[in-house]
Amino acid sequence: MALKIVYKICCGIDVHKTFVVACIASTDSKGVTTYERHRFSTYTKGLKDLLQWLLKRNCKDVCMESTGKYWIPVYNVLENDCTIVLAHPKYVKAIRGKKTDKKDAKWIADLFKHDLVAGSFMPPADIRQLRDLMRYRFKLTCFMSSEKNRLQNCLTVSNIQLGNVVSDTFGKSAQAILDKLLENPADTSFDLEPLVYKSLKKKLPELRDAIDGYITPEQAGKLKVIKAHYENLESRKAELEELILALAAPYQQELAILQTAPGIRSDFTAIGIISEIGTNMEAFPSAKHLCSWAGLTPTNNESAGKKKSVRVSKAGCYIKP
Repeated sequence: MALKIVYKICCGIDVHKTFVVACIASTDSKGVTTYERHRFSTYTKGLKDLLQWLLKRNCKDVCMESTGKYWIPVYNVLENDCTIVLAHPKYVKAIRGKKTDKKDAKWIADLFKHDLVAGSFMPPADIRQLRDLMRYRFKLTCFMSSEKNRLQNCLTVSNIQLGNVVSDTFGKSAQAILDKLLENPADTSFDLEPLVYKSLKKKLPELRDAIDGYITPEQAGKLKVIKAHYENLESRKAELEELILALAAPYQQELAILQTAPGIRSDFTAIGIISEIGTNMEAFPSAKHLCSWAGLTPTNNESAGKKKSVRVSKAGCYIKP
């Protein structure tokens, strides 16, 4: 049985770092398909030429691979004038031994004209911008955690056991003590009382024992660099959060609804969810589809009666708890 042709005129685009290969598949009333290929550079001028080339041939249905980050400029240029299906590379993989750039574009066009390509979820541009900033915030948080661990390792090596007395090595009291230590690492006999706050004043003898270590000049230098880097990351993260809050301002109603759910108290937790799934739930036919897209459900992998791995997928790594 012949496959039904859904898109009479469509285009498959194979995306690379410096160029894209586009192939338009045009099917006439007799079911005969002709192909027209062209290669364009990924400079903005080249991508605008690609758009004009498509519009001139009345081709507004486009399918392309989500290759790294290279697809994003192509998508941005074509988005307003074309209907774009963004495909995961594993779903449009060419047959082994038949793979070239031109054949890749034609293969994508052939799959797409029969509507055999599962498109990726693409939220509106403002949500995509919010997603990009939230993911960068996540990276900065990871960098800060790494610096915290490095600082604690330096203290452990130097037998400065502040962590055994204070609950947070990066708290106000602990940082004041550490700053005083780094002024003169060889001197640990300074007065601790003006540096500590609240309940720690009751633990002065224990604190005195905790800082009685030996910080080498090399470890002291490393600690200063770590602290400076951490503080810089903290400042940059605060700047980024201001941008995020400004971008999320139009979604106050959605954020308020999200924060009624148990466990979602922070504004940034709610913003993180919106940045990943958007606000228009029509993109997902059901709650089960959304859970599957977010990688929160087991996979279904069975062949010849044998069940293979059904672990949850790597999808949705920024939205999983």
